[in-house]
Formats: sequence, structure tokens, C-alpha cells
Amino acid sequence: MARVKIVDQESVTDPLSKELFAWVTEAEGAVPNHFLVEMNFPEHFNAKLSATRVLWETGELSMEEIQHVGVVVSRANNCEYCTAAFCTILNHALDKEPDYVTQLLEQGAEVVDDQRLRVLLDFCLKANIDPQGVTDAEVDGLRGIGLTDKGIVQLVHLVSDFASYNRLNQVLKTDYDYRDIWRLAP
Repeated sequence: MARVKIVDQESVTDPLSKELFAWVTEAEGAVPNHFLVEMNFPEHFNAKLSATRVLWETGELSMEEIQHVGVVVSRANNCEYCTAAFCTILNHALDKEPDYVTQLLEQGAEVVDDQRLRVLLDFCLKANIDPQGVTDAEVDGLRGIGLTDKGIVQLVHLVSDFASYNRLNQVLKTDYDYRDIWRLAP
């Protein structure tokens, strides 16, 4: 049971919140509980999700790369809720086969064959787990796969953004409302 109220979506009247709900529904098929939990602080919800939208829609990373980052970072942080959210987007919005998404969920970056994506994911895991341990060579490796400074900043912000969503859902025990196949193994 969530530790704070799950706001009734029908009670939301703010135009920006409704626009963001429409954007989320396009990606996930519905407005999930974690956004309804965040609606307890609607001013922050609007600012935070608008910033997330900028990270997803501008910059140098593709939507597919961004969602892979979301899966591996959330998995590394043991956030069942967010991991399932990113798995859902890979499957629902990006048409990745459920078998592939399940392999990514279970095996992480190990399942990825694409060299650019693998470098991105390895960097993200290091930035998430040991940010002070990131080396100049690892940042240069991002340049080697085509990122400019803008893309590097975007990537680091994505790691931070996803980790903050992980914390929110873990601390507030957001009620799980995704497919059971995306649940993390105990």
C-alpha cells in the first residue's frame, strides 16, 4: 500500500498536468500510479516531468537508448516499479519483443549486442553506482561513440533523473501496477 494518497486522475484539472498525462499515456498506455502519487505535489510533478520530457525529446540519445538506460539504472537500484515502467515503454511504445525486454531485465547490459548502446549502459551503471569513480577515459569513450558535451550531460542527467524516481517509488511504496512479467526476481 502506498504511503501517500494515489490521487484520482479524474480530479486533476491543471492543463499542464493533463498534457503530461496524455504524453505518458502515449508512451505507457495509461497513467501509472507513480505519477498519481507525485500529484500530491502537483507543482513539482509539472516541473519534474516537464524536465524529464526535455531529456527524452531533445539531446543526442534515441528514445530506445533512453529506455534501456532506465531499465538498467532502475534494475541496479532494485526499483521494481521503475524497472517495470521502462520495460513497459520498451515493449509498448517502442515495439521491443517481450522476450528481449525480459532478457534485458534479467541479464542487464550483458544482453546488448549494439556497441554504442553497450558503452552507454556501462557508463550509466558506473555513474549510478560509483559517480566519483568515473574516469576521463570513460567520458572520452562516450565521445568515441558520437556524443558531444550536450549528449554527455544529457546522459548523466538521465541517470540522476531515473535514480530520483527510483527513490520516490521505493520510499513511498508506490502500488505496483505493471505487468507481472516485469517484476524483479527476488
